[in-house]
Amino acid sequence: MFSSRVKVGVFVLEGLNALATTLYFTYLFFNMRDRFGFSNLQNLALAATSGLVYTVGVWYAGQFAQRRGYFLALKLGFSVMGVAMLLGSSLRTVPGQYAAMILWTLGMCFTWPCLEAITSERESPTRLKRLLGIYNVVWSTGGGVATFVGGAVLEHLGAASIYLVPATLHAIQVALVIGLERSHRGRPAPTAAAPGGPLLAETEARRSPVSPRAFLLMAWVANPFAYVAMNAVIPVIPGLAHKFALTPAQAGVFASVWLLARAAGFLLLWQWTRWHYRFRWLLGAYLAMAGGFATILLGGNLWLLVAAQVGFGIAVALIYYSSLYYSMDVGETKGEHGGFHEAAIGAGIFGGPAVGAASLYFFPAQPNMNAWAVTALLMVGLAWLVRLRRGGARRGR
Repeated sequence: MFSSRVKVGVFVLEGLNALATTLYFTYLFFNMRDRFGFSNLQNLALAATSGLVYTVGVWYAGQFAQRRGYFLALKLGFSVMGVAMLLGSSLRTVPGQYAAMILWTLGMCFTWPCLEAITSERESPTRLKRLLGIYNVVWSTGGGVATFVGGAVLEHLGAASIYLVPATLHAIQVALVIGLERSHRGRPAPTAAAPGGPLLAETEARRSPVSPRAFLLMAWVANPFAYVAMNAVIPVIPGLAHKFALTPAQAGVFASVWLLARAAGFLLLWQWTRWHYRFRWLLGAYLAMAGGFATILLGGNLWLLVAAQVGFGIAVALIYYSSLYYSMDVGETKGEHGGFHEAAIGAGIFGGPAVGAASLYFFPAQPNMNAWAVTALLMVGLAWLVRLRRGGARRGR
């Protein structure tokens, strides 16, 4: 079990990781548009490539961390990400940008599963709720802040800032991990779980006729589809900014609405836990997510899109929270389950942009085809979710 000092350090690491990764990955698409003339189709293809690499790499990374240790994996991941950012700032070709992004993605594979696992390792269900609540609020707030200010950073400091600022943050993270590892080895951590936790978890899980493992499977299905929607939106933000004549700074504020709403949703869901093991909340969030996605991409009024982002952000918060909570609550191998949770995310990061890019490639005369194609894919996910619920009668944990 990790000490409270290490847990606090992990929250700092994840906040820095959210700032760095969101700044780079969100504004990379602006840079590719401005420097290389990338269209929505090309940006979606770029995002799909990152998602495919992450899906494959993070599953291995979770197993590596479980076997070789979380601190080693974190040092490896942050170091590779920092090097990739330095390369990205110096390479001036499209293949070079692809290579830097792929290397950065491979490094990132070794970070998120470890941060999730250290947060959750050998915790009682009572403490697990609290720690995952803090974890979700920290990373989502970091992502929202990075998007909110990133446009202004890009506008005033230039394209190099989206590489050099993350590179600096990754260097700080490596130093922090080294310090946390020394602290962990030098001081014995408490081993006793908080009293009464398992009883509370069992009572909570038994509120539903559906087994906890069925909820885990449903969340593992819903979460990648939520990432399908999110990552079909992010690459086309430059196009939406052009549509509404927004500057990069204004686009950053506009694009941060759903991210900040997601952070607020995490805060609410952390304090109010009646959604645990309740299918109707997961289903309602999925429906709101799909509707919000379609409105963001197809709506013609800026304020309507802002309102849709609020609902979208809260909905994806519940879906993500479900996946992470059930992954950590149901299983004992936190690193491997964290890796699977993140691999499912990678599948969504790949699937949404891939479907959007393919639809624009085959139907170039229909500029909104990516929105309709991804919405149709989300309906497939809805049908899958309902089917799992019907077949998820309790068979034990």
